Amino acid sequence: MAPTAVVLVTALGGGLLLLLARRWWWRWAAKAARPGMSGAAAPLMKGKTVIITGANSGLGRATAAELLRQHARVIMACRDRGRAEEAARELRAELGVCARAGGGGECRGELLVHELDLASLRSVRRFCQQVLQEESRLDVLINNAGIFQCPYMKTEDGFEMQFGVNHLGHFLLTNLLLGLLKNSAPSRIVVVSSKLYKYGEINFDDLNSELNYNKGFAYSRSKLANILFTMELARRLEGTGVTVNVLHPGVVRTNLGRYIHIPLLARPLFNFVSWAFFKSPLEGAQTSIYLASSPEVEGVSGKYFGDCKEEQLLPKATDDLVARKLWDISEVMVGLLK
Repeated sequence: MAPTAVVLVTALGGGLLLLLARRWWWRWAAKAARPGMSGAAAPLMKGKTVIITGANSGLGRATAAELLRQHARVIMACRDRGRAEEAARELRAELGVCARAGGGGECRGELLVHELDLASLRSVRRFCQQVLQEESRLDVLINNAGIFQCPYMKTEDGFEMQFGVNHLGHFLLTNLLLGLLKNSAPSRIVVVSSKLYKYGEINFDDLNSELNYNKGFAYSRSKLANILFTMELARRLEGTGVTVNVLHPGVVRTNLGRYIHIPLLARPLFNFVSWAFFKSPLEGAQTSIYLASSPEVEGVSGKYFGDCKEEQLLPKATDDLVARKLWDISEVMVGLLK
């Protein structure tokens, strides 16, 4: 073998070993430091009811599994009921949880499935009506579901899809469940955002992206809206016993990127990079789990977290005037105000 080839092979081999070492170290550190990843979870959530949107896959499913291990009563709120029921059956078999309380046998938790399509305000209202009729309390609401960089399309109600699902759907959902959350206080709201909020801007003249649409910027705007919503909601909830915090999970291997086209020849490299550098769903879900269950954040509200630690936001994400204006406009858009 030529000297140049030997050097190249050696460099590639060394790089691979470094990647493997980094991956193993990260997993070891995460298991040692984070509440949900070390052995059997303590039953911190016993007797508590949790709603998780988009809980049939990815981050939502990993969050649901860990909270079930803590003996929570979890309601999976999902668009595709068939896929959600399949995921629920797998989780029940894996974790030994019940479909309903009183189902017989020893249950570590309870897992229910309700249909919720965040791209339909009618579906959101129907879901909330069912919850309010059937549930006596709600301890945690986790706004997890999302859509990422899709082509331009609109929701059932005519909103740009990413803004409609990621922000407006959850905005209406949260507002309709606030009464139950307040009656169940101390209770928590957890909002999943993204570091990509940094590239977003709230353009009040084109919230529906009808004048200009860039799928990446539209996603970032929806994630910035998540944070501004959290900050304004925290202000409105002061003194109620309900807290709300927002997080970024990091870069995670999920099906969120289904609209991202990767050339066939580049897929092996992408798969390797994602395996080496991206978090697994369980690793990415740790901050959601932490904010939903940890005694360390009892009473903490209006904060932004990453890797289970509070982080600083850019000024545009803490602008009170923009947050209040976005809230007022969102109320009109979802029909809370006429």
